[in-house]
Amino acid sequence: MSADISPTARALRALEVLQGRPVTTAGELAVRLGVTERAARRYVGILREAGIDVRSARGPHGGYRLGRGTRLPPVVFTGAEALGLVMAVLDGHPSATDVDDLVGSALGKVIRALPEQVGRQASALRELASAVPNRYAARPDPAITSALVEAVAARRRVQLRYRGESGNEWVADVDPWAVVVRHGRWYLLCHSHRADAVRTYRVDRVRDVTLTRQEFQPPAGLDPVAALEENLGSGWQFDTRVTFDTPIAEVAPWIHPPMGRLEARGNGCVLVGSTRNPTMYASEWLARLPFAFRAEGGPELRAAVRTLAARFAAAAPAPS
Repeated sequence: MSADISPTARALRALEVLQGRPVTTAGELAVRLGVTERAARRYVGILREAGIDVRSARGPHGGYRLGRGTRLPPVVFTGAEALGLVMAVLDGHPSATDVDDLVGSALGKVIRALPEQVGRQASALRELASAVPNRYAARPDPAITSALVEAVAARRRVQLRYRGESGNEWVADVDPWAVVVRHGRWYLLCHSHRADAVRTYRVDRVRDVTLTRQEFQPPAGLDPVAALEENLGSGWQFDTRVTFDTPIAEVAPWIHPPMGRLEARGNGCVLVGSTRNPTMYASEWLARLPFAFRAEGGPELRAAVRTLAARFAAAAPAPS
């Protein structure tokens, strides 16, 4: 942290740290702020002088914590932070340019709360920027998403009603491990008791969530993003296996996780996964790869590749 940051700015940063943790020791606070413990205690003193209820407790489990019902000062953004926030919202939710959109309404409130000069810049950016929607993105219901996040935090099992791609609906009891945003979509990583297996459900397809009294413990050392990436390309109806004679280092940048798991094999590599739509897998994913490949399995994928190849061949007949 640079030396020209004011004591007030560091005190506000200390407040952010305290807000995010039940208890914070002076040593932990010092590390997060990049200062000495003595300086960290001084910033706590500045907060107390400003009327912030920062309490301290001694002992092995002691430290600083905010008192219940503490009224916090208003959030203050710099110009760069405010514009960065607007850009991030528009990038992830293009319809936020519409004031009648739920996220758009919330963004408008944030902009109106900004200092006049910063708010004017943010408002202009929102009005003049043209965000391009991600065609693969899907917007889940905020109430459903909030219920799932709450269940993850409380480590409570939920019963959810889910609508699959075919339109069929079913009810499943799941232990919600994490909510992860990936590839423009929101996913629930969970253990499904219905399938007795790890599952990833698209949050936009969850129709209803009921919190139960049953508690659970997520797997030790769980990396939600890595687990999601591994699971996205597995567990579907049709197996897929595609081989490349090209080295894995060249192929890997073109493979996204839902396509499966890429493994080195000799001087080339093999892509192993599964899909519920072999035609899409062949026409949208394999067709764009700039490498020669062989679709070795399963039979549904081989048939889809042959059909696609025949269509392309018919579209460019040899000159007579």
